[in-house]
Amino acid sequence: MTVLIPTVTISARGEERLRSGHPWIYRSDVKTAAASAGDRVVVRSARGGKPLGAAFYSDRSQIALRLLTRGETPADDALIRKRIEDAVAFRRSLAIDATAYRLIHGEADLLPSIVVDRYGDYLVVQTLSQGADRVLPLVTATLQELLQPKGMVARNDPRTRSLEGLEQKVEVIAGDVPETIEVVENGIRYGVDVRRGQKTGLFLDQRENRGAATQYAHGRLLDCFTYNGGFALALAPKCSETIAFDVSEEAIGRVRKNAEANGLSIDARVGNVFDELRGLDRLGERFDTIVLDPPAFAKNKAAVANARAGYKEINLRALKLLNPGGILVTCSCSYNVSEAMFAEIVYEAAVDAMANVTVVEKRMQGRDHPVLLGVPETYYLKCFLLRKL
Repeated sequence: MTVLIPTVTISARGEERLRSGHPWIYRSDVKTAAASAGDRVVVRSARGGKPLGAAFYSDRSQIALRLLTRGETPADDALIRKRIEDAVAFRRSLAIDATAYRLIHGEADLLPSIVVDRYGDYLVVQTLSQGADRVLPLVTATLQELLQPKGMVARNDPRTRSLEGLEQKVEVIAGDVPETIEVVENGIRYGVDVRRGQKTGLFLDQRENRGAATQYAHGRLLDCFTYNGGFALALAPKCSETIAFDVSEEAIGRVRKNAEANGLSIDARVGNVFDELRGLDRLGERFDTIVLDPPAFAKNKAAVANARAGYKEINLRALKLLNPGGILVTCSCSYNVSEAMFAEIVYEAAVDAMANVTVVEKRMQGRDHPVLLGVPETYYLKCFLLRKL
């Protein structure tokens, strides 16, 4: 009996994209597809049918193929297991000073659209494409074998799942998972809600940037878009006073709990950061350390113009509030705003604020969130540590 192997044939343009090193092929470059939703398929050239690799296939997303292997190497279960093992081994080698960190970072671990974060004895898994969703049982079985977690949550509520025709849902898929998990990062304790918190519960990608910022923090601290209080909690021990803002009452409530758990004094306030920055300036308030860590202002290319205006506004206001000798930690997690563009925006803000500013450090997401060369989508977090002269 002949077994038909799912196969997708791509255009010359799609083939050239693969040769450039990028692992995604868009629907417009699919010539023929003899495959079902979520299949692991052989990708062939339209010129002679040469095998180009194996990939996850989606019959709904504009990203039709996410490459797993190149050439004739099969994308079988053994390959998926080996890549999970390699990703976990790499994180262990980093000797991260935290009980919460990323274990699998999608394309950068050659496991496209699969994300796994560790929170103490618990794991949070995201499968963000049809192909990734199909291998979820394999992923969870391998993680159970390697790590023996007490519980596992499938945090499959991102909007990207709807683009794949997949249900958005959050469910416990192994063991028991408490409502709040306590983790430790650089000596600071956090209570994390992995079911409802932003991303998978905590902004793990900023861990090393928070650690770096502690070297420069001093005086009065203003933490904007504080969420769970990540920067505020990390920097408060170095500062004489800490004020933290977020628009979410729930987030501010968690900041207060986290501050109490760590024996720290943080004035956590509910407020719109844009309004609060203007209000603080009118009151003549000044600070020695300011953190700007907003959500992504540009979630697509169409939003870039408005994002530029938003980033410039908050950086301009912050630089006016910053004392000479003060430190500004300013971040963008918008992939569509490049590092060069972000630097230009911050420079324009400094000119308008009539401030001379030096770059102390240029940083990015933590080492557990690696960037795959040739795939700019994996480099999304920019973090500048600046000093006002």
